[in-house]
Amino acid sequence: MHLNRRTMLRGAALAGAAAATGLAGGLTRAFPASAADTTEVVNGPWLVSTYGVFTVEPGRTTPRLLIDDCRDGVASPDGRYVAVLSGGWRPDEPRPAALSVFDRVTGQLRPLLPAEDGVHWEWPIWSPDGTEIALLRERNTLLAVNVATGGTRILVQGHDMNKPHWSRDGSMVTMWWYSRSEGPQLRTLTLATGKLRRIYSPGVEGERFHSPVFMPNSERVVFSTNRWGVDGDERTAWSLASVRIDGTGLKRLTTGQWMYSSPVFSPDGRYCAAMSIPPTNEYPDGGNIIVSTSGFGEQWWIPGDEYDDSSRIDWARAI
Repeated sequence: MHLNRRTMLRGAALAGAAAATGLAGGLTRAFPASAADTTEVVNGPWLVSTYGVFTVEPGRTTPRLLIDDCRDGVASPDGRYVAVLSGGWRPDEPRPAALSVFDRVTGQLRPLLPAEDGVHWEWPIWSPDGTEIALLRERNTLLAVNVATGGTRILVQGHDMNKPHWSRDGSMVTMWWYSRSEGPQLRTLTLATGKLRRIYSPGVEGERFHSPVFMPNSERVVFSTNRWGVDGDERTAWSLASVRIDGTGLKRLTTGQWMYSSPVFSPDGRYCAAMSIPPTNEYPDGGNIIVSTSGFGEQWWIPGDEYDDSSRIDWARAI
């Protein structure tokens, strides 16, 4: 794995942000057997996926490489485990598993889903009870994998999908969806019935949108869109917006002059973070972390240099 200087955050003054968000302490306190054993929800590190998964700990000045040669890291609801996809493969080496689970306490990486020749996997997500990990197979099948047994079941298939997200109440999955008759849209899937519902489609010509995530109460979906900047610079054209799960009540959440990508809510539901690009960064090929209150009325940067080609941010519960 080759990483250049911008793969590491530089001189990040995180202590102030830690105090502001209630994150101070992070992983420095003693580990219980699992964060799920406690009733208190404590926000832990951010996980940033590039050519590997990095943790940005509260109060520390630089990120730490957590898992090498992988991608799309996402933390389990109790914070102990991180699901990752294999990052690469050389023909003269054993093929890595398509999906693995990393234990943040023991440091062990457990293969869960075998790789298949010529098959591409994307964007794992955990079920709220931590028993399953869903991910996309070839962007046209959303598959759920049982974490204990490795057994699989199909949640939905047949259309182009991207970046799914599981609601915290466990009832729904939302994703970007391409309909052959209606074009791009956001949809929700009700797991109990298998019913799909369109909740958003382009509102202006040239609009693009991606990265839908449920708000912690599972009543609205937040996503990134260039609806209010279709003719603007890519560096400043993307805002966060939200819509109710019935497709009504569109709201613009951010108006700052920078791009927002891969939004995620904190484990305690009080904050939202996203990858973004400060105006001082010359090239829009990655991003710093920008944090907001859940009402998006106050924002602050996790300062430092950008990650190159960062693809996803997640927010883990402390363990």
